[in-house]
Amino acid sequence: MLFKHRQDAGQQLGESLQRYKPENTVVLGIPRGGVVVAAEVAKFLNAPLDVIIPRKLGAPHNPEVAIGALTQDGTVILDEVTVRRLGLSNAQINQMVEDVSVEIQRRVEKYRSGKTGLELRGKTVIVVDDGIATGFTVQAALQSVKKSGADKLILAVPVAPADTVSIFREIVDSLVCLYIPEEFYAVGQFYNDFDQTSDEEVIKLLANRTTTQPSLS
Repeated sequence: MLFKHRQDAGQQLGESLQRYKPENTVVLGIPRGGVVVAAEVAKFLNAPLDVIIPRKLGAPHNPEVAIGALTQDGTVILDEVTVRRLGLSNAQINQMVEDVSVEIQRRVEKYRSGKTGLELRGKTVIVVDDGIATGFTVQAALQSVKKSGADKLILAVPVAPADTVSIFREIVDSLVCLYIPEEFYAVGQFYNDFDQTSDEEVIKLLANRTTTQPSLS
């Protein structure tokens, strides 16, 4: 199964999520590619769109190795096994969190263009990405939404490996995944067009779909 592009994946996801159309729903996209998918979902559901911005915490001297993830409200998810294996101290982890937090806040300000984030308390919140691989950043995003007081938490993705889907089903109220392949190497293998999404595209999508409301975050 191949999606033509992120817009195609979002349109298909929207159809699978139509039971949430009458509800008090907010759609959150994970930048950057996830926002393109989320924009199509929000359009289908006639729901407001916002971003939630988790970032990977990369190991010192080898940032490609993920030791966890951080979100914009300070929620931290750590891979304790990797942390112990690398012998990382609390001071090292705190420094990484501080560095990544600066980048997250920069992105929040840039993407929202000074607007306040959407209120999530009491809402049905659908978190959308263009796919899941390791899942650290998505897990951090979900934990952040849980802390916001959302009434229902839905995770919606076009594609993810079976073991990851099993883990996330235990975390959310509902999980919608269009394709769970037997062999999974990377999210991009399931798209005909998986070009990188620009910051400018994210800003444009949010400007078109986001309404300003009071925020608890």
